[in-house]
Formats: sequence, structure tokens, C-alpha cells
Amino acid sequence: MNNAFPKDFLWGASTSAYQVEGAALEDGKGLSQQDIINTERHEKFGFADASVASDHYHKYKEDIALFKEMGFTSYRFSIAWSRIFPNGDGEVNEAGIQFYRDLIKKLKDNGIEPIPTLYHYDLPWPLVEKYGGWLSRKVVDDFANFAKYVINEFKDDIKYWITINEQSIIVQYWTQKCYILPEYQDNNQLRYQINHHMNLAQALACKYVHEVGGLAGPALGYAPVYARTCKPEDQLAALNANDLRNTYYLDVYFRGYYNVAALTYLKQHGLAPEMEEGDEQLFAENLSDFFAINYYDSQCAHACPEDITEHSWSGYNLTGKKGDMSGFETHPGFYQMCPNPELKTTDWDWAIDPIGLEYVYRDLYTRYRVPFMITENGLGAYDELTPDGKVHDDYRIEYFREHIQATKRAMDLGVEVVGYMPWSALDLLSTSNGYKKRYGLIYVDRTDDDVKECKRIKKDSFYWYKKVIASDGVDLD
Repeated sequence: MNNAFPKDFLWGASTSAYQVEGAALEDGKGLSQQDIINTERHEKFGFADASVASDHYHKYKEDIALFKEMGFTSYRFSIAWSRIFPNGDGEVNEAGIQFYRDLIKKLKDNGIEPIPTLYHYDLPWPLVEKYGGWLSRKVVDDFANFAKYVINEFKDDIKYWITINEQSIIVQYWTQKCYILPEYQDNNQLRYQINHHMNLAQALACKYVHEVGGLAGPALGYAPVYARTCKPEDQLAALNANDLRNTYYLDVYFRGYYNVAALTYLKQHGLAPEMEEGDEQLFAENLSDFFAINYYDSQCAHACPEDITEHSWSGYNLTGKKGDMSGFETHPGFYQMCPNPELKTTDWDWAIDPIGLEYVYRDLYTRYRVPFMITENGLGAYDELTPDGKVHDDYRIEYFREHIQATKRAMDLGVEVVGYMPWSALDLLSTSNGYKKRYGLIYVDRTDDDVKECKRIKKDSFYWYKKVIASDGVDLD
């Protein structure tokens, strides 16, 4: 069997604008909701804010040179809405769009396919102040105007457009990924209302991409859900969890309607979104062309005990100490999430499961028969910079190796995978954990407290990944 990946396979890595660019108020950029959220998290938890991040705005040429040295043939990034439209609507900020013209040109000049994401959590703050952001259906028109402008601007340079990043994660962690005023935070129906507005926006983005001859697809944070035991009730709970956490989103993207069981459950519990006539027709007329998978871990579920009556959503670990997970998602009568005792975890309690990625490819290719690309896959860890300026991240190499192998096994069984762009190209601001939790192939020398000069340092994983790419994925040692 040929162990090499296809010659046209896209090798690269990923970032997002607010997590890497910095320059939060330079050259006419307006504040985004992530600037506000991360300032508050800085004050509350001590994590870095988004004002400087990894200073990619000023260092993008240096970064692209490093990407080229690694052998990248693709780079997934996001375009900051508030850098283009500082108020969310109105006049275009010329300096903002020029930054992305320069970035995209520099990538193409170096043989790197630019793969932009239109929305990665950073809604312009004025739209939050104006009408509550994604809480209001008005946001769909403003997003559509932004998306249409950007798509038309770069229609000759971009083949693959990623529309909206991780809608399911936005539902699960809505106050981290959206700015939700306190008076709305107890209304969990709004989680699914926000998602519905994003589905409308996503469908319109697909429409505009198709009009210029491009390919469009969502990036979804996807984790398969296993049953905790062989008990039939646990098997059914895992099916329920997959329906509500996964196919509730994917069925809209690729079939044009909401998953029936999940939507029925939401209606029964007063959580379903309000829809207007023609919404699902818009979905059906603007299906996605590919699926960008953000895969980190798998999940586990069991039947929900009868004495639990309250809905809850995913917990999180703020400390990086194993076992500090704040809780697990629960939907009465449907499922309850739980740890998987069969898997090792990161320091942040994320299960490490490369076979789970192979399972995802196989399962979803059977369901939807669309091409895949990996746009996030990575290991968040405490990386140590040694006195001689090295970062020995063998744990990250092992993680990438096993997930690349899982990708090839799925491809050998007929699954279409066009690219692998793990998280992240360089260290960046983690929404949940600042700069303590690092993902990059390139070390950025800064801390939560001290920006320093954001010097770039090649990790061991940098050199390893360079070798992998040069060998078309064969040399994984």
C-alpha cells in the first residue's frame, strides 16, 4: 500500500484573526466582541487580552517565511470583520482590507494556498451595542454585506472559503464565544436562536461564494460521542448526543434541514429557535461543498439519571490541572456527557483519541459524501522554552503523527480528504486559557503578563512537520 499522500494534498496549519493578529485598534480597526470578552477575562483570570496577541499583524511576512520553510502549501486564517467594517456596517476601512490583500498576495507569492474563514467569533462590537449581536436577526443582513464584499474582493484569489467557525462550540460556550448581556444569560433558548441566525448567514455566504465560482464549507468543532457502556440506554444516549451536538448542525449544511430528533427534543423543552417561512428553503438552496473539521477529541455519554431535571452545557478547565473540569453537559431524558475511562487526556481534560478522527471521517463520509479538510487539530500544552532557546514538544509530535496516520487510513478506504491544517501555525491567544496553553508549531516568546517582543522560535515539531511535508506524509518518525 502506498503510504504517501497525494501530491496535491494541502499541508499547512491554521490561526484566527483575533487570536494571532493583535493591532486591535490600529489602522482604523474597530473593537470586536472578542476584544471586550478577552479584556474581561484578563481582568478576571489574568489571561492575556487580544490587543497584541502574537503580533501577526506586524510580523506576517516573517511568519509566512517560516511557513514556506516548513513547506506549507496552505494556510487557514480568518478575516476580521471589524478590521474591514469597524462599525460592522457602513464604509469600508481601506487600510483593513489592504492588510488582507497584502497577506493573501504574500501567501500566493510563496506557493501557499490561502484559505480564509469569514467569521471566527469576532463580531464587531458596535453591532452588540446596536442590537445584541447574534441575538438579533438583523445581524444576518450585516454579515451578508460583509461576506459579499470580501468574497467579491478576493474571488480571483480564493478557491476554498470557510464560512462560519464552530457553531456547535458557540452554542456550548456562548458567553465565551459571544458577548451575551447578563439579562439574557439564563435564557438558553437564545443559544439555539443565535445558531439559527448563523445558519442563515452561513447559507448566504455559500450563495455568494457559489456566484463567483468558489467552494464553500463550514468549520465545525466535531467530536464523535461514544456510549459509556454497552447498555442499550447508554447506546441511545450516545445517539441522542450525536444528534444534538453534531448532526443538528451538519444536516443543515449538507441536507438543508434540522435533524428531526434533535429539533423535536428542543421543541419539547422550549429551546427550539424561532424560524420564519423560507428559512429552510434558503438552507436547501445553498448547501455546502466541503466540511472543514476541527477535531481535538472524542466525547462520551450515558443515559441521564432520572433525578436530574436541569439542562446544563459543557464545562471547562481553566487551570490546566487534570480533573478540574467544571461540569458535563446534561439534557434531561436525552443524555448526559461523562469522561471516557478508556482514554488519556491532556492537562485540560481533553481526551486524546486519534482513532476517533478516523471514525469521524468514515461515519461522515457515509452520511454526506463530501470532501473533508482538517482545519484544526492539535494539542494544547505547557511548552517549556529551554535556556538555550529550544522547545522540545515530543508530545505534540506524537499527537500529530497519530492523527495524520488516522487520516491516511481513512483515505485508503476511500474517504476524500483534501488537506491537513492543524491548530496552530504559531502560538496564539487561547480563548479559554491565554498563553499558558500553547498549540503552535512556532513558539511565540511572550506570556500572559509580558508581551516582550513576541520573538518566533522553531519548536521540535516545526522541524518534524517540515520533514513530514517534504516526504508527502511518509516520514513520520
